[in-house]
Amino acid sequence: MRLIGRTAAAVVLAAGCLAATACAPGTASSVGGKAADDRTGTLQVWLYSEAGNAAKEAVIAKAVTEFQASHQGVTVNVSYIDTDASARAAKMKGAFNDPNSAPDLVEFGNTDLPGYVAAGGLADISADLDRWQDKGDLDPAIARTAVVDGKTYGLPWWVGVRALYYRTDLFTEAGLTPPTSYAELVAANRKVHAAHPDTFGIAVGGKYTFGALPFVWDAGGDIATKDGSTFKAAIDSPASQAGIKRYTDLFGADGCPAQQCADLTGGKIIDLFAAGKSAMALMPNSARSKVDAGAVKGKYGVVPLPGEKPGSIAPAFAGGNNLGVMKAAKHRTLAVEFAQLLASPGYQEQMYDAMGNLPTLKSVNGRVAAKDTFLKPFTDTIAAGTKFVPLDQAWAQIDAQAVIPTMLQQVVTGKADVAKASADAAAQISSAFAAH
Repeated sequence: MRLIGRTAAAVVLAAGCLAATACAPGTASSVGGKAADDRTGTLQVWLYSEAGNAAKEAVIAKAVTEFQASHQGVTVNVSYIDTDASARAAKMKGAFNDPNSAPDLVEFGNTDLPGYVAAGGLADISADLDRWQDKGDLDPAIARTAVVDGKTYGLPWWVGVRALYYRTDLFTEAGLTPPTSYAELVAANRKVHAAHPDTFGIAVGGKYTFGALPFVWDAGGDIATKDGSTFKAAIDSPASQAGIKRYTDLFGADGCPAQQCADLTGGKIIDLFAAGKSAMALMPNSARSKVDAGAVKGKYGVVPLPGEKPGSIAPAFAGGNNLGVMKAAKHRTLAVEFAQLLASPGYQEQMYDAMGNLPTLKSVNGRVAAKDTFLKPFTDTIAAGTKFVPLDQAWAQIDAQAVIPTMLQQVVTGKADVAKASADAAAQISSAFAAH
């Protein structure tokens, strides 16, 4: 799964839990209220079926062989499940409600975590990970994406971040170097668009939440902040408003006209850049294959998205997938051990080679960047510090209601100024937190 569609599953799951009390935490345990921990038998594993899944399956098959060889009497059965949001949500809901149908270990998108925890489906593996030999190599910011209320419910398996793709041919023609500050980004946007009016200086989207948030975070703002045990909306803070303004200022006649860009999503932006319709775009490392299959193959470079301060890197959203142990697992210890094998340095590197998944271990990120220079802007972005959405089940509602995109579109279309649009968004965000 590639950084999209995850929160939709949490919304569907949450709605199902509201409609049926069977999603209560107690239903996720085996008879007697305590999950079993058999050390032999069949370990059931659910992983995502992705584009190019044959390469993933080949790596997993090697891990299964290795694990079975070191665990006599154990068979690992891996099932690949549909990543479609509603299909996945239905399958996970069924597993949470019926321990007999639940796997021991499951792959899930990190933004789904709060909803799954609220449904009582995942086991707290904090103590298990404290004993993991590779824990110290795990990027701390990425590790926090698996933590809810101080407890760890997942082992971060891979991560995806966004960086700034730019057209080397157009930059050379304009006498430009890749931007190293927000001011240089703005100047490049205007200069290239002036020379090529049919090409966006930078493709930005009113429906591109994870394209806008780095500007908010770089300004010191956030969607919400923790206030005791609950979250409080912060999207209307002065710092957040400054970041919103920086992002929305990139829309306009001298860069990305609102009438063409207000409805752009992250996926549409990838299509535009690949087709040669934009000089710059903020996109994930996984966009590489589509770009190389398009009109700009061999005519682009990538750098970290610059912050306002010259030489700084704006914080990126750390999307990605975790490996989680089900609360109803019949083979809890084996599930933890197999997750740790899949997330070990050797297999993280093999998964990068097979699927392009960025590792969550710092040492492996260094190795893959050394052998593939394309990755350096992304690993540098991770090293500079990533950010995440509020780890609360309310995020699924906030995302499903398109609160952030609506705010951005209100500003870029002139229907509201930043102060009014962010205040409206803050009210909706606060309402979502209050409801959970």
